[in-house]
Amino acid sequence: MQKFSQYLLGFLIFSFLIFQQNSFAVDIENGERIFTANCSACHAGGNNVIMPEKTLKKEALETNGMKSVDAITYQVTNGKNAMPAFGGRLADNDIEDVANYVLSQSDKGWD
Repeated sequence: MQKFSQYLLGFLIFSFLIFQQNSFAVDIENGERIFTANCSACHAGGNNVIMPEKTLKKEALETNGMKSVDAITYQVTNGKNAMPAFGGRLADNDIEDVANYVLSQSDKGWD
């Protein structure tokens, strides 16, 4: 019985760790869906129809200090200038997924 309890405890710990790892995983496909539904009107193809010099392209992100998940997440959450704040309108994990999607697309050249 004690051996069974040890196996059960080991299984539960393993399951918990796998669940935790998956619950914090980045979902680029979700980021793309959220971006398409909420951001693409102004940022289609990584461009910016309001402020053309502030695109989501790699060079512009680097120049403007936005080449990180944290920086993009902060901007999307809080907004700035003409960009509205999406905090409270989008879930935190959706905003993080969008940030990861933007970075992945900027690295690919938005093709």
